[in-house]
This record gives sequence, C-alpha cells and structure tokens, in this order.
Amino acid sequence: MAGPNTPADNSDVLKEKLAETLSVEVHSLQESPIPGLYEALTDRGVLYISQDGSKLFHGNLYDLDKGMKNLTEAALAGPRIEMMKPLEENMLVYKAKNEKHVVTVFTDTTCGYCRKLHNEMQEYNDLGITVRYLAFPRSGVPSANADEMESVWCAADPLQAMTDVKGGKRLKLSKCDAKIAEQYNLGQSFGVNGTPAIVLEDGSMIPGYQPPAALLKVLESTN
Repeated sequence: MAGPNTPADNSDVLKEKLAETLSVEVHSLQESPIPGLYEALTDRGVLYISQDGSKLFHGNLYDLDKGMKNLTEAALAGPRIEMMKPLEENMLVYKAKNEKHVVTVFTDTTCGYCRKLHNEMQEYNDLGITVRYLAFPRSGVPSANADEMESVWCAADPLQAMTDVKGGKRLKLSKCDAKIAEQYNLGQSFGVNGTPAIVLEDGSMIPGYQPPAALLKVLESTN
C-alpha cells in the first residue's frame, strides 16, 4: 500500500518519463501541495508533473495563506542535508574557534561576491560561524573555471590556495580526485543558479552574499 504522500500507481511511469524526456535523475516523487500535481526532486532541482504525466511545471510554489512561504524551497530543505553528506570529506572548511553555527557555501573563484565573502572569513569565524565550501564553477564542467577550482582543491594547502586565487593570484594547474563535477551537480540539484549560495543548518538556502552580522542574525532566527 502506498504511503499518504506517495503516488499510488504510476510513480515508476512518471519517473521513467521524466528521465527519458529531460535526461534527469529523479531522487524522489511525492504528492505536491496542489492536488493532481506531483513533486519530483531531481538532480536539476524540483519539478512538478501532472498525474497523467502530460504536463510539467518548473518554478516555485508559494502559499498565499502563510505569508508567501516558498513551498518549493521547503521541499528541498530536508533532503539537502542528507545529499551533502557524501561530499563532506571534499569540503574546504574554515572552522570557527568557538563554533556556534555551520553553513555550507557553493562558491566560485571568479565570483566578485564570493571574493567579498571570503575576504571577511575571519569575521564570520569570530562570530562563531564555520564556513564549508563546495565548488560551483559557474562556467560548468568541464571548463577552465572548473580546472582552476580543481587546482585549489588539489593544492598542498587548499585553504590558503583559495585565499590566494580569490585574491587574484594565479595557481599552477593540478589534478586529483577533488570531485568538482559532483559538487557542481549537487549544487544544480539544490537549485543553485548563482554564487555564493549559502545552505543553512536546517537545509534552507540563501542565494547571494550575506554580511557576517546579517548571516548570524538569520542563523539565530532559524534555531
């Protein structure tokens, strides 16, 4: 018997149609807040498909009766935490000495606001915020952008290499099993379309740069 939030009959058919038509991997499929419309969590974000599989919707759903709550973002929040775990060993971690919060930031070495965030790393750390980086080369993979980020991850001291590159220094290209493509693909599945993108402790995501004090305020309000 199907669970209350699971399509009873044709979930496999719908998953197969999405995979074949859009070349996406479907992680889960469940009923959406709109009757007759299913919510598919894919490696390209959330998609909505009609029960008969004939109609597709890509975009955010909002609850007008709950202060314009973003239901699409809410659907992604929980799964993000689990989906990040396999890549935790590949994160570049700037750990706060007196850690109170941990955020994960999809970053790009060529992004101006990513550089601004990085330049203020000590301020985040001083506020008790540990920052974990995942790579999101905006030019995609493969690209020169991705190669540069791989070289950062493969450096003898990746944390310093990130600081050097974001400070304008050129880095000798090197390769290793940094899983840059996997990090980039994970960002796409989370709905990242620009950097920096900050994933909070509850799995919710803030697009764009947040000053240290402002980010702390957000983190304290979500606990």
